[in-house]
Amino acid sequence: MGRFIVVEGLIGVGKTSLCRLMRDEWGAELILEPSETNPFLGPFYADPDRYRFPVQMFYLVNRWRQQDRIRQPELFDELIVSDYIFQKDRMFAEKTLDSTELDLYDRFALALDEHSPAPDLVIYLHAPLDTIMERIARRQAVGEDAITREYLQDLSDRYDVLLEGWNQCPVLRLSNDEINYVDSEEGQRRVLQIIDATLHGRPIPEPDGEAVPGSVPDREIQAELFGPGA
Repeated sequence: MGRFIVVEGLIGVGKTSLCRLMRDEWGAELILEPSETNPFLGPFYADPDRYRFPVQMFYLVNRWRQQDRIRQPELFDELIVSDYIFQKDRMFAEKTLDSTELDLYDRFALALDEHSPAPDLVIYLHAPLDTIMERIARRQAVGEDAITREYLQDLSDRYDVLLEGWNQCPVLRLSNDEINYVDSEEGQRRVLQIIDATLHGRPIPEPDGEAVPGSVPDREIQAELFGPGA
């Protein structure tokens, strides 16, 4: 299998847009989280206690089906890009399920996790919660009108815990509050430049294109590299 990049972050932070940019510019095979096909998602936002277990199991099964396909390299090009990491499924399970449900969930999830493919790079996107709330309101996706700031803050804290203990590959933290890779060609070039350098173990170049060993990227992008290979 070729390179496998995962883009992670909160709802509305811009994961799918960045994945599609890498598909369009680098010809990457795109693996998107199956959120649009989850029939329990809308009801879950309205009544979490009733729909939390079916929504979680639906995600687990469908995420695993996609991960299992990634393990078949003959189906894909040299670069695979996904907008979620398989291990985050349990992070959501811990948040939503009660102890009995979580025990049942673990009977399936832990066995599947042992065989999930390890990415070569995790890109964690972050932005201020006010910015994310504005983006969620603007796109008007089904069920997302029930998402609160407190819900997002809790998820952000859980992501921090997950990534602090992550040791499978480097983690590149990118703030996209200032950089515009949706409709700015300059922003697209810059973010791809950072990702390409990180993926191949090169120093991240400054905006003028000169690589400065040991330097941090330009402040407006706020890129930080953690984990193995950092």
